[in-house]
Amino acid sequence: MPPGPERLEPNMTSFLNRATILPVALFCATAAAAQELPNIIIIYADDLGYGDLSCYNPSSAYETPRLDQMAREGIRFTDAHSPSTICSPSRYGLYSGQLICRTGRGSRAFEGPGGPSYIRPGELTIASMAAEKGYRTGVFGKWHVGLTWLDSAGDRLGGGFENALLIDYEKSTPLPDGPNAVGFDQSFVTPNCPTTDPLYVYIENGMVETPASKRHKRSELPNPEGKWRWDNDEGWKSKDYRFLDADVLFLEKTLDFISKHREQTPDRPFLVVFSTQISHAPVLPAPEFSGKSGAGARGDFIRELDTLSGRILDTVSELGIDDNTLIIFNSDNGPETLHTIWMREDHEHDPAGGWRGFKRDGWEGGHRVPFIARWPARIPKGQVSSQLINTTDILATLASIIGYKLADNQAVDSHDMLPALVGLDIDRYPLRSYMLTQSFRSQFQLRLGKWKYLDHLGSGGNKYAQGPLEKYALPESEPSAKGQLFNLDKDPGETTNLYYKQVTRRRELQALLKELTLQPDGRSAPTNRAPIGLEALPALDDR
Repeated sequence: MPPGPERLEPNMTSFLNRATILPVALFCATAAAAQELPNIIIIYADDLGYGDLSCYNPSSAYETPRLDQMAREGIRFTDAHSPSTICSPSRYGLYSGQLICRTGRGSRAFEGPGGPSYIRPGELTIASMAAEKGYRTGVFGKWHVGLTWLDSAGDRLGGGFENALLIDYEKSTPLPDGPNAVGFDQSFVTPNCPTTDPLYVYIENGMVETPASKRHKRSELPNPEGKWRWDNDEGWKSKDYRFLDADVLFLEKTLDFISKHREQTPDRPFLVVFSTQISHAPVLPAPEFSGKSGAGARGDFIRELDTLSGRILDTVSELGIDDNTLIIFNSDNGPETLHTIWMREDHEHDPAGGWRGFKRDGWEGGHRVPFIARWPARIPKGQVSSQLINTTDILATLASIIGYKLADNQAVDSHDMLPALVGLDIDRYPLRSYMLTQSFRSQFQLRLGKWKYLDHLGSGGNKYAQGPLEKYALPESEPSAKGQLFNLDKDPGETTNLYYKQVTRRRELQALLKELTLQPDGRSAPTNRAPIGLEALPALDDR
C-alpha cells in the first residue's frame, strides 16, 4: 500500500484517509435532493501543449475564444497532466483510469494493423461504467489503443504498413477489441492517428465498410509553408478516406449522435468522446480555417479545434441541455518537437507554455497539459485550480458523479477529483498528494507535492545530443546520478538536479515509486473509493 500521512509532508495529509472523510467533511451539511444524471462530453485533443490555448498563455500568437469561454464559464486546472508522453498509452489512461504499466506492456504508438488493444477483455472503461448506470455512449475520431486484425488464415497480424494488405476483413470484423466491445454503443473511429499512421480506414461500430486498397501518396496533400506536411506516412487507405477535414467529419458524427440521442431517448443521459487529432502532425487545417488565426498553419489548426469545440457548446445550448451537461477538455500529451520549435521561431509562440521538454519527454513540457471543465449546474464560473490532476482521474471522478462504486482492482491510477472539479475547497489542501506518469520509453516520473523525481537521466524520450533539439539541451548538473530530483516551486524549469543534495527526499520518493509500481498489484489510487454522488453535491445557489 502507498504510505500513510506520517511519511508525507505536514501539509499533505494522506489522500488514503481523506478518501473516507472527505465526503463527510465537505458535504454532510449540504445534501440536496437527488438530481438527474448529467450528460458527459469529453473533448480529447492531440499533442496540444500547455501554452497552446490563450486562456493558459497570455503571450499566445492567436486567440482560442471558445475554449477561453469554456474556461471562464467553468474551471481551468493549472497542474494537469497526461498519464504518458505519447498518445496510445494516454488514451488507454483516459478509457481505463490506469497507466500503461498496468498492462505489462511497453509504451508504443500503434501503426498499421497493430494490436491487440491495450484494453483487456472485461476491463472497466468509462463507457462500460456509464452504460451500467443507464448512459448511452459514443466515441468518434482517433481510437489508437490497438486493435486485433486477422489474416486469411485467422492469425493475428502485427504492425507494419504492408500488413494492411493482408487483412481479412470478414474474419476480423466485428472487431473483438474495438470501441463497441468495450462499452461504447456507437462509434466511428480510425484505428491509428487519422492523418499520420496507416491503416487509413474508418471503423463504424466495429465494421469496416471500405477496406484499405489504395496507396496513399504524401504528395497528394497540401504542404503549408513548405513544412507542415511533416510526419504523414505513405501507407494504405480506403478510397473514400479524408485527410484535410478529418476532425470536421468526426465532429459531424459526434453532433449527429447527440442530436439523435436527444430525439430518440431524451430520458437517458449520454456520454460521448470527441477524440480529435488536432494538433498532431501533419498540420492540415480544414480549408475553411486556412489563414484564420494569423499565426500560420498550426495556429489555424488550433483555431479549428477551438471552433469545433465551440460548435459542441452551441449544440448543447440549442438542444436545451446546456445546464446539466458536463464538458471536459483535455490533451493526450505535450506539443510535438518540430511544431514547438517552428512556432517559437516563426510566431514567438511557445506551445509548451514555458515548461522544459516536448512530447515524449518526462520533463513537464511532455505531460503538463490543458484541462478545462464546464457544467453550469454544478461548476461555478471562473474557477482556476492548482490541484494536481491527471487524465486517469476522469474515470473515478465520473464514477463519483454517477454513483458507481469502483472495485479496488479497477482504475487503479484514478483519483476522485470531484470536489475540485465543482469548485469546493478547491485549493485548501491537495486531493491528490502524488502522481505517476510515464515517458515515451516507459520510464517513470513521480510527483509528491512540489517534488518531482524522474527515475532516469535525460528526457526519457527525445534525444538532445544533436539535431534540432540540441539548442534546447541543458548541462546535466549531476551526470553520475541514476535519476533526477527537482523542486518545482523553486525550479520549475527542471534545471538543477538535487539527487545528491536532497538524499532523504530522494530515497522517500524512490521507495514510494517502488510501492506504486509493484507487479502485478501496484496502484497509485486509494482503496475503498466511495462515490460522492449527485445527491451530496450542493447546488450553486446553496453555496
